Amino acid sequence: MNLNQINNVYFIGIGGIGMSALARYFQYIGKNVSGYDKTPTMLTDELIASGMNIHFEDNINLIPKDYYVENTLVIITPAIPVSHSERNYFLEREYVVKKRAEVLGIITKDTFCFAVAGTHGKTTTSSILGHILFESGADVTAFIGGIVENYNSNLIGNGKTVTVVEADEFDRSFLHLHPDIACVTSMDADHLDIYGDATSIEDSFREFADKVEDKTKIFVPKGLPLKGLTIGINEDATFKAFNIRIENGYYVFDVQTPSETIQNIKFGLPGRHNLMNALMALAMAKTYGTPTSSIAKALASFKGIQRRFSYQIKSDKLVYIDDYAHHPTEINAVHQAVRELYPNEKVLAIFQPHLFSRTKDFADDFAKSLSQFDEILLMEIYPARELPMEGITSEWLLSKIENPNKKLVSKDDLIPSILESKAKIIVTIGAGDIGELVPKIKKALL
Repeated sequence: MNLNQINNVYFIGIGGIGMSALARYFQYIGKNVSGYDKTPTMLTDELIASGMNIHFEDNINLIPKDYYVENTLVIITPAIPVSHSERNYFLEREYVVKKRAEVLGIITKDTFCFAVAGTHGKTTTSSILGHILFESGADVTAFIGGIVENYNSNLIGNGKTVTVVEADEFDRSFLHLHPDIACVTSMDADHLDIYGDATSIEDSFREFADKVEDKTKIFVPKGLPLKGLTIGINEDATFKAFNIRIENGYYVFDVQTPSETIQNIKFGLPGRHNLMNALMALAMAKTYGTPTSSIAKALASFKGIQRRFSYQIKSDKLVYIDDYAHHPTEINAVHQAVRELYPNEKVLAIFQPHLFSRTKDFADDFAKSLSQFDEILLMEIYPARELPMEGITSEWLLSKIENPNKKLVSKDDLIPSILESKAKIIVTIGAGDIGELVPKIKKALL
């Protein structure tokens, strides 16, 4: 498919974080962009403000009339149900209908493509990498699954020759990509509703890694069972971070590369997982040929991503952090970072589980991860694309949490319950609509 022949791009599910980045890209290159989503959000408000026509009712009469032409590309998210009338309208009339991952594959095919895969760390690693490349003057466009604080956008740059993409394992989407340099940040079990078991997930990651023929152009953490150059913290690896200390809230560390030792790199995101993400981005940029000085300068200036250990309040009396974590490994990473920064303080965690299937598959691990915090407020499960499963409830998950300082809360009771706590550190965690509640929580705490 030749994107140059497309005039209109219609998104079904335009408000998703990945879909909206594509919408911004197509608008930037001069296409007419419209779309549907289920509910208005801060993201859809921004897209509408930029001139996009967006509606929130599944109604074919609301599709702009000038989109009923052959040169309209329709992009759908996998979360859209097969009964969706707009989706079926376009399919029945044989319009070009593509999944987001397929379109990313088309865009990246004719560019030098950096692809960041992994169960965790994709968004942060690709954001850091996009920032490094953009700041170094590369002709880059980076499609990000989060809002990058430096740019207040999920799209970095407007280049035509280099792309950075998150290689999403959901629905095996990453197999549509054409990576020149790639990494796999982690390979934990997830999306078992799609894959069935952990072995199938690992096989899919291997298939993705095999798309990069030159194994000096693929990077993996030390110990991950994939072929490639290794990344490690305080352990022997191709790219090794060592001499790590915390100074004025920043990590400061040295990196041993195959060609040199880089000293006193500054990086501001807390947590060892973020140190690995920064090291992964450094290795990819260095291999591409980005100057060391540009990499170091960009790492020091990287501000982070909204909803990734995002400080909402940071004072001597109270700290409020919001994070997108929705897998036990990610919750453990948030806990490690909080304890490293605030070792003697009481921590309240508010968690909204995401998906019935994920809650079912990892219930014991979720319970163990959450039990580490001093207090836990547990919200109802956010269903996203799923229907309820019998017996899989937040009450059931709460019963597995061994910490006695736990409570199940509704959205209406959430803020009063937070205000009752004596904890100095408050963390909201989850990938559902808990992010929409953050401004209200912040206002109540101030």
